[in-house]
Amino acid sequence: MADLAVVFHWQPDFMDTLSLSELMEWRERARKRSGVED
Repeated sequence: MADLAVVFHWQPDFMDTLSLSELMEWRERARKRSGVED
C-alpha cells in the first residue's frame, strides 16, 4: 500500500509479510501520522 510506503518508508516485500488486518491497522496509523483528514 502506497501510503505505508510513503509514511513509514516500507518496501513491498516487508508489507507482503503482514496479514490484511495488520495492514489495515498500520494504514490507519499512517493516515493519522500524515495529518490527512477524510
